[in-house]
Amino acid sequence: MIYTVRHETRYAYGAPVDVAAHMLHLSPRRLPGQRVLQAVITTDPPAERSSTGFDHFGNQVTWLFLHRPHADFTVTLEATVEVGFTPPEVDGPAWEEVAATARAGGPLAWQESEFIFGSPHAPADRAAAAWAAPDFPPGRPIMLALKALNERFRAEFTFRAGVTEVNTPVAEVLRRREGVCQDFSHLMIAALRGLGLPGRYMSGYVRTRPPPGQPRRRGADQSHAWVDAWAGPELGWVGLDPTNNILVRDEHVLLGWGRDFSDVSPVRGVILGGGDHGVAVSVDLVPADDAENDNI
Repeated sequence: MIYTVRHETRYAYGAPVDVAAHMLHLSPRRLPGQRVLQAVITTDPPAERSSTGFDHFGNQVTWLFLHRPHADFTVTLEATVEVGFTPPEVDGPAWEEVAATARAGGPLAWQESEFIFGSPHAPADRAAAAWAAPDFPPGRPIMLALKALNERFRAEFTFRAGVTEVNTPVAEVLRRREGVCQDFSHLMIAALRGLGLPGRYMSGYVRTRPPPGQPRRRGADQSHAWVDAWAGPELGWVGLDPTNNILVRDEHVLLGWGRDFSDVSPVRGVILGGGDHGVAVSVDLVPADDAENDNI
């Protein structure tokens, strides 16, 4: 599936910003299952200085520096991306075997093993692990366990915006049984790490569909978060979307991954001045054929 992506983030400041430095995780990641046909990041006002590179996890990063006063700042990503991830068709080894391999590290899991350790927003949480434990009885194949855990979110949690914040701890999400995709992803990762299984936070977009008979609302989509769980050296990483109870196939576009949200925030920065400010985000993820029809 080929998608066009447009992601605009606009800051309006109460007073001019004199100097600003921004770090962007907005470049779609190139990897098996995702081909980036084109990707352009623009800003208004333009940066006086910029550079690109890669972070610890291999995600592309753009650094921007603005040295002139400005009252507004807009960052826009426009990209065309082809995706087609293939979930495993077998159930895989027992989950305890995967956990033991991750714990041992070494040549079979030297990169994956770092994701069994807790991070600020996704600790290796005992309470989260206890909640997930019924889906991980002794000897259960890893894929059956992961799918069962993914289903629990749809059955036991309510998607509700505005009841949590970026820093809401997973213990609070588990108690409230409500939140948004970021909360559910952090909780799932915390549960996996609590069980000794590697889990990483995936940042990007998911395709949404308008209600039957209604037109697609431009700019109404949002950034999305989901989870990669390691299923062992043979099956590798498996994408799970607990918010929508689906495996990642061809409806997700990935920007990058990290231990949790703090590693891959799409836009973050430091400013001098600005006073009170507001932010508005507009996202469109559209199949390429639909995007062409919109322009007719």
